[in-house]
Amino acid sequence: MNLLMFVGGLVLLVLGANALVRGASKLALSFGISPLVVGLTIVAFGTSAPEVAVSVGAVLDGNADIAIGNVVGSNIFNVLFILGISALIAPLIVNIQLIRQEVPIMLGASLLLLALGLDGKLSFLDGALLFTLLVAYTVFLVVQSRRETQAAKDEYAAEVKPAEVGAWDDKLPMQLLLIVVGLAALVFGSEYLVTAAVSFAKAMGVSDLVIGLTIVAAGTSMPEVATSITAAIKGERDIAVGNVVGSNTFNILGCLGLSGLVSGDMGLVMAPSLLAFDIWVMLAVALACLPVFMTGREIARWEGAVFLGYYVAYVAYLIMASQQHAALPAFSGVMMSFVVPITIVTLVVAMFGSRSKPADPG
Repeated sequence: MNLLMFVGGLVLLVLGANALVRGASKLALSFGISPLVVGLTIVAFGTSAPEVAVSVGAVLDGNADIAIGNVVGSNIFNVLFILGISALIAPLIVNIQLIRQEVPIMLGASLLLLALGLDGKLSFLDGALLFTLLVAYTVFLVVQSRRETQAAKDEYAAEVKPAEVGAWDDKLPMQLLLIVVGLAALVFGSEYLVTAAVSFAKAMGVSDLVIGLTIVAAGTSMPEVATSITAAIKGERDIAVGNVVGSNTFNILGCLGLSGLVSGDMGLVMAPSLLAFDIWVMLAVALACLPVFMTGREIARWEGAVFLGYYVAYVAYLIMASQQHAALPAFSGVMMSFVVPITIVTLVVAMFGSRSKPADPG
């Protein structure tokens, strides 16, 4: 029953996100908003709608660990798993704007979350600050979009198309219905998913936090998985990367901002293990994007394989730590003494090697 509830909740989240994005996109285009602005805001943030629904729903149900673990785990999953899989399909192009602007913003949001959580909780005021920054970031993107090149506008126009005359979603009532149905599916889907996740945690003997960091995080990231892998297959490889980076920023500012706001005076208590380990992993993953993205301005297949390997190692560590497995000290020692240093040296050498190459005249 719990498995059916989990799968059913996941299906509702994915379908709800798709309906919400479609309805809101068509509605915005009907009012004359440019496809570029719709792509930068509604579509980009819409893929994070399941994270918002689950985190806010978990807070309302009193499960702060799932709410925060969902966001931290999703951000780790997005970079290591989604970009890893996408890069294995085809090396991913990294737009220079991502390196100069979007990744630093994602890093800044991650550092801010760490700073706000040092007192052991996210308060109502912390949530208000995060959400205010999200609004400011969105306004900044919209203003900046007016200066985008025609190529960028054409790219988003191909992705976000207005409803054709005579199409089933070209009328205002149908667009509003899509939005309402999408929101309802997100609400019910999040409720089912959180309930099932808590039951899984109790049955497996692990904490709500570990379930939030793994199963719930992967489940709510399904729209990002679908979007990025589809973009990689279709050759739109910069969209695959931009979707992940934008989603991570929104997860921190939007999901945790709203979660903090609905938590009231109590705030969201952050587990000591989260502050001691998982948030630092999220920060390290965000920081690793810079040297990886700068090596020839692409994510090569071998880098995608490294990302995937680290995600498997991270999940294995969480499971062993939760079970106090006898192999945990040896596993941690190998990772910290050999794997991590070798990876860092390889990335640094690759980054400086790419800088020393002559510029491509084309």
